[in-house]
Amino acid sequence: MFSTGQLIFAGCFVIAFIALMIYSYRKDIKLHRKYYKGSLFILIGFIVFIFLLFVLKVYLKPE
Repeated sequence: MFSTGQLIFAGCFVIAFIALMIYSYRKDIKLHRKYYKGSLFILIGFIVFIFLLFVLKVYLKPE
């Protein structure tokens, strides 16, 4: 399906991408704490909303 060279490239790309994302996040961590305070509650709210939609879909499914 994939050649050895493609797999090696994909592995190197993933490692480099993750390392760059970690570096960027660490560099901007002070700004994140200042400007995105309380965003965790919004994320939790979205997750609860999606979970409730899933529950409604399962229980209101016509038989």
